[in-house]
Amino acid sequence: APRPGPFRVGELALAEMRRKHNTTLKLLCRLAAEAVLTSPGGVLPHRDIIGQLPGQVLRASGGTRLLLRRPSLEEYVLLMPRGPTIAYPKDISAILTMTDIHPGDTVLETGSGSGAMSLFLSRAVGPKGRVLSYEIRDDHHSLAKKNYRHWCSAWQIGHMDEWPDNVEFILKDISTAAADMKSVTLDAVVLDMLNPQCALPVVHPSLKQGGVCAVYLANITQVIELLDRIRSCKLPFLCERIIEVTHRSWSVLPVPYIARPSHCQEAHSAFLTKLRKFRPLLS
Repeated sequence: APRPGPFRVGELALAEMRRKHNTTLKLLCRLAAEAVLTSPGGVLPHRDIIGQLPGQVLRASGGTRLLLRRPSLEEYVLLMPRGPTIAYPKDISAILTMTDIHPGDTVLETGSGSGAMSLFLSRAVGPKGRVLSYEIRDDHHSLAKKNYRHWCSAWQIGHMDEWPDNVEFILKDISTAAADMKSVTLDAVVLDMLNPQCALPVVHPSLKQGGVCAVYLANITQVIELLDRIRSCKLPFLCERIIEVTHRSWSVLPVPYIARPSHCQEAHSAFLTKLRKFRPLLS
């Protein structure tokens, strides 16, 4: 559905302000008639945002310019309230690619956490798909549901259509859910938990032939423990890939001084001299 025009009460707004050293501060808020957005550059009443088109630049009370727009899902999961450490969007993107999840798929997730993975899986499987999200801790379970519902309600207000209600949050230890799995056929499994080897014997009978189980782990020691458990229990899994996802940000700035041709030639000659000087170290 096409995005509507102005901001409305109840939806999410993202304010961006420029800071020193070419950095950006992002502030997320849910718009309410009597609320204010507080920033290091001053306050901005929500009523000044409501009715404005996304992309407008407004000034806070201290004179700081704030760019207002609707947040992306990536920005929401990075700024939403969190308890446990979230799976970061760069890692989630790799997991979605590796599992090859399609609209209409049924996906199992263990470790709801703060709900970041749940939201991306929800979008990937679409209205006809289904996400089963298991969490053993009550506080994490409640936070994941809250973050999911906040995004869904704000999306409906800001985009004039509903976010798919396709995630079932289940407060239960996956290792005790064997009976639940008997009636489910899974297209993919995503494990984000301390001991994923405890979940594999439970989920593998429900994972369809050729389905993918992606495991999100923090260090190589956990990977070794997982592979040892697969071998010792003779579980029918083939380890296809173990990857580390890196993300590098670039800052591109204009050169403050443009040299004249003679200066350029001198600078180029000096650079070559330095390069020759340090070539043994570089090689």
